[in-house]
Amino acid sequence: MTQELIIIACTECKRKNYTSTKNKKTHPKRLEIKKLCRSCKKRTLHKEEK
Repeated sequence: MTQELIIIACTECKRKNYTSTKNKKTHPKRLEIKKLCRSCKKRTLHKEEK
């Protein structure tokens, strides 16, 4: 199976808030999404962790 579990972390407070799945063969670059950070209490940019 090519789907892999990824961890998405806030760029401001560096907390790991979300998990998701991604096909790394079709999307080799790191994921960047604006999501609600529960610790910052605002919408911030979240990036895929290693």
